[in-house]
Amino acid sequence: MKRNLLFAFFLLGICFSHSQTKISGHVYDENGDPISYCNIILKGSTEGTITDENGSFYLESDETWETVTVSFVGYQTLNIPLTKKVNYNLEFILNDEAEQLNTVVIVSGKQSKDEKENPAIALLKKIWEHKRKNGLKQFKQYEYDKYEKIEFDINTIDSALIKSKLFRGMEFVFDQVDTSKVTGKTYLPMFVNEAASRVYGDNIMNKEKEDLKGNKNSGFSDNQIIIDFVADLYADFDIYDNYLKFFDKSFVSPLSKTGVNTYNYVLSDSAFIDNKWCYNIIYYPRRKNELTFKGDFWVADTTYAIKEINLQASKSANINWVKDIYIEQEYDVLNDSLFLVKRDYMMSDFAFNKKEKSRGIYGKRTTLYNDYIFDKERDKKYYEKEVFNYDKDAYDRDDTFWEENRLEPLSEDEKGVYKMLDTLKTVKKFKQLYNLGSILSSGYIEFNKLPLDYGPIFSTFGYNEVEGIRVRTGARTYFGRNDLWRLEGFLAYGFRDDKFKYGISGKWLIDKKSRLIISGGQRRDIEQIGASLTTSTDVLGRSLASSSLIAKGDNDKLTDINLTSLALEIEPWRNFIFRLGADYRTLESASPTFSLDYNTPTGVESEVKQFESTFSLFYYPKRKMSGYGVERHRANDDFARLFARISLGKKDVFDSDFDYTKLQFSYIQPWQLGGLGRLYSTIEVGKTYGEVPLGLLSVIPGNQSYFSIYNTFSQLDFYEFVTDTYVSFNFEHNFNGRFFSRIPWLRKLNLREIVSIRGAWGDLSDENIALNTSSNPYSIPLVAPSDEVYWEYSFGVGNIFKVFRIDFNFRGNYLDNPDARKFGVTGTFGFHF
Repeated sequence: MKRNLLFAFFLLGICFSHSQTKISGHVYDENGDPISYCNIILKGSTEGTITDENGSFYLESDETWETVTVSFVGYQTLNIPLTKKVNYNLEFILNDEAEQLNTVVIVSGKQSKDEKENPAIALLKKIWEHKRKNGLKQFKQYEYDKYEKIEFDINTIDSALIKSKLFRGMEFVFDQVDTSKVTGKTYLPMFVNEAASRVYGDNIMNKEKEDLKGNKNSGFSDNQIIIDFVADLYADFDIYDNYLKFFDKSFVSPLSKTGVNTYNYVLSDSAFIDNKWCYNIIYYPRRKNELTFKGDFWVADTTYAIKEINLQASKSANINWVKDIYIEQEYDVLNDSLFLVKRDYMMSDFAFNKKEKSRGIYGKRTTLYNDYIFDKERDKKYYEKEVFNYDKDAYDRDDTFWEENRLEPLSEDEKGVYKMLDTLKTVKKFKQLYNLGSILSSGYIEFNKLPLDYGPIFSTFGYNEVEGIRVRTGARTYFGRNDLWRLEGFLAYGFRDDKFKYGISGKWLIDKKSRLIISGGQRRDIEQIGASLTTSTDVLGRSLASSSLIAKGDNDKLTDINLTSLALEIEPWRNFIFRLGADYRTLESASPTFSLDYNTPTGVESEVKQFESTFSLFYYPKRKMSGYGVERHRANDDFARLFARISLGKKDVFDSDFDYTKLQFSYIQPWQLGGLGRLYSTIEVGKTYGEVPLGLLSVIPGNQSYFSIYNTFSQLDFYEFVTDTYVSFNFEHNFNGRFFSRIPWLRKLNLREIVSIRGAWGDLSDENIALNTSSNPYSIPLVAPSDEVYWEYSFGVGNIFKVFRIDFNFRGNYLDNPDARKFGVTGTFGFHF
């Protein structure tokens, strides 16, 4: 999803609203200091907002109101007449007020956590008691209609942008500029997508399925990348949960049981909403830089169910590239005790910095729900049997369908967006910008007149000690993102060894329903084998270790590999994949200072020729995919990955050299640990039965580069530990700035703490040691970490300048090994929220 972010920043969206009342401004005290979290309400309504940390606010309503009320107890309340519909840059000054309100006691600053002193806490505890009785969780099964609109806009439209060279020849798009209801900023629509579906769920089995009935977009054929990007960022959430996940981070919910330690709560008002008496509670964070919100919610007085809630992320929250997050949820009263969400609106302002006047991109999602049905039981197979669920007709619905299935009609201006964007696609300059965004997101340069892409461009140059400077050119067939077959190839040349390398692969989706795929390929290349314990099934895959520009110590242990591969895979159940493969490879040293020699009854051999058949099982619970072609795209990344494989080497097939059986298993799991951050864990085990040479043994993956590479050992050299039986683990935890945010002089830097611990135990049989011990002076002495578990640990600081991370790595044991590296520093670049 990281590369999708670049593409999503390029393809943007739209939302229009014709409002009758617009107000913006600041609230100060008598000394000129801003008043944070001050209450701003349109008098006579339940529509309002609160000021941010700087005392600023923006409020908009579809109706016309004559007076705005500004209040914060401890200060005199102001009732200001609104002489115009639009009132920007107002300034309010509140004077101290000795008297307290008659109905509700509100105190500025820190609020009491004691329900006897603070009535808002008493109401909060009632919400906790009743939360499992509210919403869909009280039913065994459920289903409902869902309508979703995803939009992207450029915001902060001004004369400088309109006159810029970027939009020269496309000035007509500015006819669609409007003003945001949330921030008051002008914005320009660039992308819109609508989807109508029916959702089915079972709380007993914890299963859910969504059937797409219709999809309509602004005309961009590859819009699914943007839709997946937004859907992953704006994942569905339950406001009653303790933590709400957005942008791969866990925000403390204002309804969380730990909320009293994170938020201040103030009982502000009470009123009838849809004939239900409700209380209004304002909340705001106790500390800066934490992943928190500010806003208010209305709660019913008998069921203690949420009727309305809005959440706005604090500007000081430790999150990159996002200046604002705003969320609204409205709930319908189906009967006296049942409150269900009917409308969900979320908007994010993506920007390079959080300055008020900086230009950015709005990403919006509006979701509406209707026609609930409960306790209609369905078989478990109903939720799992459908692997392929693409319905071409869903993308070609007529206007009658959308008039019937839109749960909220489009305004006339919103309808005009489709026409504007369709016209924009015909402009030559826009096509050029669109193609640039496509290159940045995919890494391939598209040839519009040919079904061919050039790339990936990021692999064009490399360096290693065998090849020296390496140049690479490649291409793939590409008719569209849902191609049923694909060919891909590359040609590379090393200036030091003066040799060409090449690779070609192909894959074909034979059956869409079961995703039966046949694939094969051939590659002749230089590779750093042993860079990972469980290797990729991609025949063109090539490890970073053989392309490092700078390495620690000697990096000459490279292998010349000639690989031919054929495979058949099938996905009979969703996210269960079975793969049957056959490989034939020859391995020999690519360097005169590195030996792969092994002993035979007739002497010493330096080349391995081996046929290997494999049976692999992949299981990805809760993985979401988009597309239906031979190559699909992940729509999320928070799922577990389980892998198991049995590999059989046969000596009597194609004159191979060895008989052996290899068993391998790996389990990768991300864990979202609420306010403590995110933990990423990996466990791998494996065993090889039979005598095999070094090229076929399991090497504990060292890392001699200066890059932090997950699931490798930063303080190990290549081939320092070699095994035929192994167990390894890797745990990396990112605290997301939880502790740095409590240190005043570090708080503004938004740094993030990362700790890691990793280890491996392994063994090597005497037979394999004897097989691989030769008189070659460049033979590697084979050592396994069998005496004790080898381990190392790291302390890292992430989010340096928002894009850099540095790790300080320490070796835990085996310090007496020759040239053992006790301490090292690695780093990595990346775009992370």
